[in-house]
Amino acid sequence: MNKFPALLVANENSRRGRQVAPFIAALERGGMQVRKEDCQQGGELAALIRGLADEVSCVILAGGDGTMNAAAPALRDTSLPLGILPLGTANDLARTLSIPNDPEAAAGVILAGRTRTLDLGTVNEIPFFNVASLGLSVTVTRRLDRAVKRRLGALAYPAAALMTILRASRFRATLRADGEEMSVSTLQIAVGNGRYYGGGMVVEEGASIEDGTLDVYSLEPKARWRLLFMARAFRAGEHDKLNGVRTFRCKTVTVTTRRPRDVSADGEIVTRTPANFAVLPRAVRVFVP
Repeated sequence: MNKFPALLVANENSRRGRQVAPFIAALERGGMQVRKEDCQQGGELAALIRGLADEVSCVILAGGDGTMNAAAPALRDTSLPLGILPLGTANDLARTLSIPNDPEAAAGVILAGRTRTLDLGTVNEIPFFNVASLGLSVTVTRRLDRAVKRRLGALAYPAAALMTILRASRFRATLRADGEEMSVSTLQIAVGNGRYYGGGMVVEEGASIEDGTLDVYSLEPKARWRLLFMARAFRAGEHDKLNGVRTFRCKTVTVTTRRPRDVSADGEIVTRTPANFAVLPRAVRVFVP
């Protein structure tokens, strides 16, 4: 048994908070000592992890992508390995890493002790695992309040996306990527570090969370109704083959807009334009199957 306990952070008031108990039992049966802390505010999570960094061997988070995002700065700074119990609505980081939703199976992944070292994306120096974006996704994020997520569960994302598409409007932006500049009239700009986002859409067919690069797309269809017929391509990451979708890969990209626009990262609104995106290679260790 490790000299130091694992720090398990959970919000028991969340929609699936009751699944934490069998998860802890499975860890303890496997010989892991667990120190459980409750954290209901994402803004307090990084401080909690930093404050206990010298007393624990790893951090286990029971939650969704917003929880992982809130913890990312502290995970980067402390180098503590991350274990995941996917209890969120989308669980896109867990999907990227093939971490099972079943509590006992997820505990088994951590007990096995195998880790991968992942990249982090950053937007205005704020880290993210999956995708940061502006445009449609920000409107979707605003629609996905706690009540909607509790009521619709996994259907919350497609329902909010459909409502957003029907009222979508364009905006103008300038992108500067690895020394090149382009001006666009777009519905959405997304910058991906991981593979999945938005409840299972693929950032790009060949995207990896360990390749040291960012995958960018700008959504520029001639008519917004065309978005309704693009969903299948986005689920497979094949949107680079569609007319009206600009894609490229880079290490850094800056997005400027005439008026400041909100930017969301892993489902949370975190900053505004101008937005400077970069990648931090091999920044966080995570337990994986």
